[in-house]
Amino acid sequence: MATAGERTVPVGGARQRTILALLLLSPGRIVPVDTLVDVVWNGRPPATARTQVAIVIAALRKAFKAEGVADEVIVTAHPGYLLRAEGHALDTVTFSRLVAEAEIAVREQRPADAARSYAEALALWRGPALAGVTGQLVEDEAARWEEVRINAYEAMTGVQLELGRHQLLLPELAATVREHPLRERTRYHFILAQYRAGRRAEAMESFREARRHFIDELGMEPGPELQELHDAILRDDPSLGAVPLDAVPEAAAARGHVVPSELPPDVPGFAGRAEELDSLDTLVGEGDGGRTPTVGLITGVAGVGKTGLGVRWAHRVTEQYPDGRLFADLRGYDEHHAPTTAGDILSRFLRSLGVDSDDVPNGLEDRIALYRSVLAERRVLIVLDNVRTFAQIRPLLPGGGGSTVLVTSREQLEQLVTWPQRARVHLGLLPQEDAVELLGRIVGEGRVLAAPAESARLVELCDRLPLALRIAAARLASKPHWTVRHLVTRLSDGRRRLDELSQGESQIRASFELSYRYLHKDAARLYRLLGLLGVPDFTAWVGAALMDQDVLDAERLIEHLVDAQFLEVVGVDATGQLRYRFQNLMRLYADELAREEESEEDRLAACDRVFRTCLTIAEEAHRREYGGDYGIVHSEVPRREIDAVLLEELLAAPLEWYEAERLSLVALVEQTARLGLSDLAWDLVASMTVLFESRNYLEDWRRCSEYALKAARSADNLRGEAAMEQQLGAVDLRLRRLDQSAERHETALDLYTRAEDALGRALVLRNLAVIDRIRGEYGRAVDRLGEALPVFRAAGDRASEAYVLNGMAQLALDQGQPEAAVELGLDAVRVSEAIQGGVSRSLAQGTYRLASAYLELGRLEEAEVAFARAVGIVEEKSDLLGQAYALLGLAQTRHSAGAAEAAERTFLGALDAARRTRSPMIEGQIRLALGEAYRGSGREDEGRAHLRAALGIFQGIGAPPWEEKAARALERPGSGDVPAAGARGESA
Repeated sequence: MATAGERTVPVGGARQRTILALLLLSPGRIVPVDTLVDVVWNGRPPATARTQVAIVIAALRKAFKAEGVADEVIVTAHPGYLLRAEGHALDTVTFSRLVAEAEIAVREQRPADAARSYAEALALWRGPALAGVTGQLVEDEAARWEEVRINAYEAMTGVQLELGRHQLLLPELAATVREHPLRERTRYHFILAQYRAGRRAEAMESFREARRHFIDELGMEPGPELQELHDAILRDDPSLGAVPLDAVPEAAAARGHVVPSELPPDVPGFAGRAEELDSLDTLVGEGDGGRTPTVGLITGVAGVGKTGLGVRWAHRVTEQYPDGRLFADLRGYDEHHAPTTAGDILSRFLRSLGVDSDDVPNGLEDRIALYRSVLAERRVLIVLDNVRTFAQIRPLLPGGGGSTVLVTSREQLEQLVTWPQRARVHLGLLPQEDAVELLGRIVGEGRVLAAPAESARLVELCDRLPLALRIAAARLASKPHWTVRHLVTRLSDGRRRLDELSQGESQIRASFELSYRYLHKDAARLYRLLGLLGVPDFTAWVGAALMDQDVLDAERLIEHLVDAQFLEVVGVDATGQLRYRFQNLMRLYADELAREEESEEDRLAACDRVFRTCLTIAEEAHRREYGGDYGIVHSEVPRREIDAVLLEELLAAPLEWYEAERLSLVALVEQTARLGLSDLAWDLVASMTVLFESRNYLEDWRRCSEYALKAARSADNLRGEAAMEQQLGAVDLRLRRLDQSAERHETALDLYTRAEDALGRALVLRNLAVIDRIRGEYGRAVDRLGEALPVFRAAGDRASEAYVLNGMAQLALDQGQPEAAVELGLDAVRVSEAIQGGVSRSLAQGTYRLASAYLELGRLEEAEVAFARAVGIVEEKSDLLGQAYALLGLAQTRHSAGAAEAAERTFLGALDAARRTRSPMIEGQIRLALGEAYRGSGREDEGRAHLRAALGIFQGIGAPPWEEKAARALERPGSGDVPAAGARGESA
């Protein structure tokens, strides 16, 4: 790990770690490029290896400079690179210096100085050397350094024994023996410490255990030193310096066995958290036989009830800790007081545990040693509240025994290893039922039960955050003349909500501020800027756009905010991206800070970068889904460039990206429209049409189009108005509100004409032709398509060209011209297959139309192949509407071929897909065809039920030709006839 000041320098992937490790292992010396290449690629480098090493070096230099390191840390020096050690502290160098000083002190018979130097040296270790770094050379060095560390530890324990500190050494020596059972010197020190501590029997058992290990593992007896120690213990040799009863400092036993009970009072009105309490219960009775303490951690955002849960659980398990309950508030987030030091807490804990004040050591290390010795044979619960860093609590962890530590923190404290694993508890918001229960316990159940809807709304406005709920409940309790609805009204205004919840002694804003002030400045700025966006959740690219930086840098800041409990992780979306979100109160606070600390110009610029990046991605998603920039008109908004690798990652499956971002896209359309950015708003809606159509999100489609239309009208934006009238007309057409759809499309046609946008006009004509056909006005539909076709061809819009050819093929079928429909269908498929990627929506439509023509002509094998191909395409696209139509055609083909069972299964599959699309037209067509199929097979009652349902649907949406078909089918007597060709679907 590399640090600059108090900040960690981010080091990227495995190659960066390996190369930095090699440079750190040779400070001030040149490491040849060949060595770096050989280690990184394990002797099998690619041709570009030297170039890739240069890229890694550049990235490392950039990382150091980003953290404020002005001087060049890594310099180029033939034939490789050199890490400058001057001006920087390297743990390896410091460790070696301290060990050398300790060895000199030993030779000069200064054991206290030697012990101090050894302890400082070993304190530099934060885990295995070079952990997470691979490569034979690095692994060899890691093994060497581990041997150096253990040698230093053994030397230190020898000095500590000389100083008579055997009692304090026992827990650490026991752990080291378990980790390195074949180290004779460590075994020697452990057995000697046990004997000097008055544990003669345990010392003998430790020798027998050591002997078994040596014989089982190595096939030999222990060495002469251990044998001699064993013999000396048997005869209680005075040279061993046995002090069996005096090993524990006199202070520890001076006042007898004191049982402290320092827990604060239990939390009044506590509600919920049953699952979390059960997880903490695993702390009781767990462990490894007393060798290590059990440790639990409660994390969560400010105000979520960490202290309350910790205190509630501590009171719940009091009887399990007969030797005492200690409690300390470390004040990690107290603005009025400095954090409590470990030395102060140790001093108080030691006195609580029975040590006389005069006997409490002055030095921190001595206090730690005595504290762990006193706890060694006791079962004590230690609650450490409001911890900000692991360094605060490291000295307060027992060395072993049956004690339990419970920590509460807003940070994740990654260095703190909890045991058992379930004891790492992250508190989320209270479930609504528990939140309402908490409200009722403070306000009174009567008032809450009398207003259930308002109470449910109140807990949501408080984010189901216990601190906010208690503040709101306290206000209601203190004002009996207020109704729950009255407080809901006061909190409903987002601009005033933080004010309403920041009155009196408990204040939400102050609670958030205590955490905010400890954020890194870049993380704090990102937090503020994120509050400006109205999106429900987001991925790292949003943070990158806000900060105008690389996505990996933004992700690092976002994860910092997650660790500090300002953001929470939603999960991984369908594109493989981590999604994050705010709690509402946190978002309100971020927005408030942004308006206080960011200029209006900077706020607008940050949001604009997000809007334009989103438009870039959405436009490219549309392009990939359609095979080109087809079937759409765009505004002149400048796009914002996005990293090509990131774009590929996001849009591996364009529809999945749309799906993952759907709610955020809708929110951004609303926000851009509200800000008067009309071109951005309507262009975003146009680029999202493929999602709305394929997944049938009609309400989202309508809302977005109305937001953008309003903004376009306010800006006198003719093309924007036209595009959104066209979109709203398409929604009405999908719902078969034909009159409203026609009116919208005619308005759009007029606006596009005034704006002199030929492509926009052609797109509207294409949709009007669909309306004409549903109404049975075939000639008019043909004319409109004939007018649109040359415009699409001139614009190079192949998808729209194929769409028109598909429409013409359907019209030919409607007019009893299946041969012409085949020719037009083949043309549509040919045009679609020429589109980049080939597998496009237009190809599915063209293949479907061609299959319908084959079916009409009785060419059943060709029809089944074509319908099956269409089904495959729409299923790959997750296009439910297309799936319903394609399955309907396939079912009709199978029915015509006499495959009744297969046909029925396919009909029912089509009906299921249709129901999920909420599209009445296709459901009506499937029921019509299925009804006739059932009647033809003698299932009269089932058939007539489907036909009546179909008739009702067609009457409800106003589709006269289809009403007539359904009515005629009901009038006909049941027979074995195949469903009439007229009952086949109209579009895919």
